[in-house]
This record gives sequence, structure tokens and C-alpha cells, in this order.
Amino acid sequence: MAKRQAPDTRPEIYVSTDVEADGPIPGPHSMLSFASAAMLADKTVLSTFSANLETLPGAAGHPAQMQWWQTQPEAWAACRQDLEPPGRAMVRYVEWVESLPGKPVFVAFPAGFDFTWMFWYMMRFAGRSPFGWAALDIKTLGFAMTGLPYRKTVKPALPAQWKDPLPHTHVALDDALEQGALFCNMLAELRAREATLAAAQALAERDGAPPAPTA
Repeated sequence: MAKRQAPDTRPEIYVSTDVEADGPIPGPHSMLSFASAAMLADKTVLSTFSANLETLPGAAGHPAQMQWWQTQPEAWAACRQDLEPPGRAMVRYVEWVESLPGKPVFVAFPAGFDFTWMFWYMMRFAGRSPFGWAALDIKTLGFAMTGLPYRKTVKPALPAQWKDPLPHTHVALDDALEQGALFCNMLAELRAREATLAAAQALAERDGAPPAPTA
């Protein structure tokens, strides 16, 4: 009989990740730069990783995206310095994630964009994803917490108390740190709401009243 695997009791580590690219999808277009900040729920930054990448052979920038890049000369210059072959960068990155002292959870805003790029590059150049399919979307979390329509759940519409005074520059590491702090602040408020609800339910049960509705 096979031995039952012991439960993984390590804490979750939230790997806030930002991607800068020259088009909407990988393959025809290229990831130019990416960065991750590995964080605990209390906003402790355990480690960071960033890389600027050489473009894919045969790929080309999408006209609309390249037009946007013309409005961001400083960010463009930052992501075109010290270029690294994708194969080397992605192997280093996967090994970095695997070395983190916990269970990694990919976090992005929106995860649908950033995880698409990172998963494609990890599988193409490193042959594996240390996240599996664990990709947490901050936009969806905001939708659930605010009650806003999903398409209107954008960063400017989120409560001010969730936002730390960190820059959003379209330089991948800056943006990964900024959105990571945003996520941790949202998670702290969510946990506080859950604790308040649990306390209210416990009090109601003690007093013989029916429990408060959960939704």
C-alpha cells in the first residue's frame, strides 16, 4: 500500500507578479519584462525577482501595444536594459519560486493576463510551473468585496484604505510591489470581516438567537 503523503503545513506565500509585453498573447508577441514579489499576508516581502527578456524569434510587437509604449519612454527604456534569454531567465525564476519557504500562490491584477504570459513562458522554457493552476485574481477579489460590477472593478474604484502610497510606473518590479501591498490590505480586511461575523454568530448562539445570515 502506498504511503499517504503528509499534509503540507507550510504557509501560503503570495507571489505578486507583473508582466510587461509588446502584445496581447505570447508566441506571436513577446514578454519584455516581468517581476515578482514574494509576500506573506502581513505584507512582509520575503524576496523579489525581476528580469528583462530578449524577444522571441519571429515575434513582433502588436501595433496597438507599441503605440502605447511610445507614451511610456522611461518604462520602455527600463525594460530594454540588461536583456536575458528567456530560457535562462525562466529556469532561474522557477527555481526561485521553488526555493520559497511556503506554498506559492500567483497573484496579479488581472491574473488572466499576467498568468497567461508567465505560464506559457514557464512551460515553454522551464518545462514546469511551480504554481500549478494557483493563480489568484485581485480583480475578482475586489469584485466580491465591493459589490461593484466586475468590469467596473478597477484600481481607481477600490477603497482608498486598500492602497499604500507606492508607485505604479509600468516598471515590472514597482508594479508587482504595489499590487502585492494592495492584495495584502484587501486580505486583511476580508479576514477582519470574517472575524467580526464569526464573533457575532457566536454571541447570537450563546444568547439563543438565530445565527446571522452569511450573505
